[in-house]
Amino acid sequence: MSDLERAEPYGVLLYYKYASVPDLDELVSFYERSCNSLGLLGRVRLAAHGVNVTVGGKLSALEEHIDVVKSNALFEGTDFKLASCDQPLNDKVAKECGFTSLSIRVVEELVTFSSHPLVRSPDISFAGRHLSALEFHSVLQSAGKLLDEGSPTSSERLVLLDARNLYETRIGKFHTPGLETLDPQIRQYSDLHDWIDDNSERLQGKCILMYCTGGIRCEMASAYIKGKGSGFENVYQLYGGIQRYLEQFPDGGFFKGKNFVFDHRISVGSSNANVISTCLLCSCPFDDYSTRCRCASCRMLVLVCDSCRVEGSIYTCELCQKHSKCGLSTPATENCKSEVLPREIKLSTLSSERQEKITGFGASRKLRILCLHGFRQNASSFKGRTASLAKKLRNIAELVFVDAPHELCFIFQPPVIDGHSELSTEHRGPPPKEKCKKKFAWLVPPDFTAGSEADWKEADGPFDPLQYQQQTGGFDSSLAYLKSMYLQEGPFDGILGFSQGAAMAALVCAHKDKLKGEMNFRFAILCSGFTLNLAEFEHGSINCPSLHIFGRDHGRDRQIPNKASADLSEYFENGSRVVIQHDSGHIIPTRSPYIDEIKNFLQQFL
Repeated sequence: MSDLERAEPYGVLLYYKYASVPDLDELVSFYERSCNSLGLLGRVRLAAHGVNVTVGGKLSALEEHIDVVKSNALFEGTDFKLASCDQPLNDKVAKECGFTSLSIRVVEELVTFSSHPLVRSPDISFAGRHLSALEFHSVLQSAGKLLDEGSPTSSERLVLLDARNLYETRIGKFHTPGLETLDPQIRQYSDLHDWIDDNSERLQGKCILMYCTGGIRCEMASAYIKGKGSGFENVYQLYGGIQRYLEQFPDGGFFKGKNFVFDHRISVGSSNANVISTCLLCSCPFDDYSTRCRCASCRMLVLVCDSCRVEGSIYTCELCQKHSKCGLSTPATENCKSEVLPREIKLSTLSSERQEKITGFGASRKLRILCLHGFRQNASSFKGRTASLAKKLRNIAELVFVDAPHELCFIFQPPVIDGHSELSTEHRGPPPKEKCKKKFAWLVPPDFTAGSEADWKEADGPFDPLQYQQQTGGFDSSLAYLKSMYLQEGPFDGILGFSQGAAMAALVCAHKDKLKGEMNFRFAILCSGFTLNLAEFEHGSINCPSLHIFGRDHGRDRQIPNKASADLSEYFENGSRVVIQHDSGHIIPTRSPYIDEIKNFLQQFL
């Protein structure tokens, strides 16, 4: 970029609009023409119910874009938040924030309010009443005075609710002495839905003041809260978010610290922006996210000061520590030089690609899916069998394959002539073990004895093709193994299971709530699955978005009957499960239309 180009005023523009879009294709074309012709970079998200835009460029170009958008009646009443700033200087930060290219995408939701599909989305027209920055400030000011005076008024029923993520609230938040402030401490906005459900009693009967960065997250969340009915009517939100408030009150007003933003600026402070956050390791005041350090387990941004930061180190955020994940961040020494010695993950044993994933640098936007193979298979063979699937999903998903924890004996049957084994013992033996690939299983009985040195075993009868159904007693050991895989290879967005692996994955889904913090995932893909150990659960009781792929009745899958897989799907919530039936054998089909349906399911999680 030339010096002349850098000298031209630069800025960032944010705006959103909830409205019924009559023609999405036409709107996509409009943004492609406008943004490309003006040289704007950033993110444009379009849906049937509106738009959400964050773009950067020359101030003159952004102002021209605003004029063009305003000419469209669809955007009547839109709040365009335009801020002047320096041009992106840190290419790493700019790339991660999406400011090195223009991304225009059609999505189901402008902001993902829930990690699992809802039976009915909140009605935006039912959102909380907008308060201007002045009105919001006045309410906080009045409440603070009344509380100081000890007046038993309705202000005691006032609560302040932050709708942002923990990594945002760490560095800045509203603070009014004596006023109850609720910080959900969520990793991502899609967790807020569950937090509201779990904390309804703290909100019911209260006057709720909500705020977020620019306002869009409060629209959906406030509508959801009001939709809960009696006792949830009084919900208000800061119009234009923290950004508009800081414009109105340059000294910060009741907002302390810095406002986290999702562009190359990283954060924006007032003229009196005190540092309210601390380094994860030494607890010294620190609030700079420019190094993009991330938690090794959940990949949330963490704050590590310049003195504590060591290249290639692995850190664990406070939420993962709270939920008993392995503490990978060791305390800093007295001179603030930290020694980060992971107890279970050795960085030297990981590939450079994996190191990028856990430190947060060069992180992929693809979905990461943990793949569980079937009975008497292994990761290598399952990877080979799903090569076509991996290839067709390569632009949106990365498949990660692991061996099951229990190594099985090799089983052989000597040749039989006229109903008798006629060969001598020395000629009846199996082929050399080193020429055979190891076989593994998930659920096995507690008295299972085969181990890493599993040898050949002569079958004591005809081979039973249904023996996988007897491997039911080892869920706890299989689950413990999966938890360790999550720690070493995670995080993952979803789990894919095939045959016995699908039965195992279904059990994990059934215990999803108990596994929060240890095995977080957003969806499951169950292929040719069947039920094991689900007697305690009712049909429709497993709350996890799921895709079920299995052979039709009278199809060519001779291994798992159609009824077994169909029955497994019935255990999942009706509103969040998708079923694909095919005419192929004991495989995951990848031809059209099946692959298109698989992609459609995954798109909602991108």
